[in-house]
Amino acid sequence: MPIHFRYCTLLALLIQVLLLAACAAPGQTRDEQRQHIQQTEREVLDALYRLKPDLRGDVAKAPGYAVFSNVNVNLLLASASTGYGVAVSGSGERTYMKMGEVGVGLGFGVKDFRALFVFDSPAVMNRFVEHGWSFGGHADAAAKAQDKGVAVGGEVVADGMRVYQLTESGIALQATLKGTKYWKDSALNFD
Repeated sequence: MPIHFRYCTLLALLIQVLLLAACAAPGQTRDEQRQHIQQTEREVLDALYRLKPDLRGDVAKAPGYAVFSNVNVNLLLASASTGYGVAVSGSGERTYMKMGEVGVGLGFGVKDFRALFVFDSPAVMNRFVEHGWSFGGHADAAAKAQDKGVAVGGEVVADGMRVYQLTESGIALQATLKGTKYWKDSALNFD
């Protein structure tokens, strides 16, 4: 069997395991998972407000926002990410969500990052919550461990929303073309 076939098979298996295992928020019960997501939401917002104080007013005036926690693994020609988060409407309604991402392109590393989506209209937020698909190119470099290191990220404006990214930890260098799917977490949204 050719080496590249074995590599691709192993990589496909790794991506499947990563996507299936890591989508759920930590916690044994739905309440614990919701609490963890809400804690992550507060931490991300606090960190971004410290970095960009004007963002607090933008989020308060927005018709909604979403916060996601994501782990990305990139091995040579393929990458995969999984995560979880919450979308919050201007009225405070919360929709818990999951995300998964696969990509192709050069890269190597593991990265743990957080993202904030600020929606420009209720229609954009509704489309994100109900359909949640995103596709695009991505290039970044990050080297950060706890409070040490650097993270290259920032604000991206696309399709009626602004996206802010914080890198929490990890080392990664990648340039990939990725497809990302966001969807409602049926286990956390219904009692």
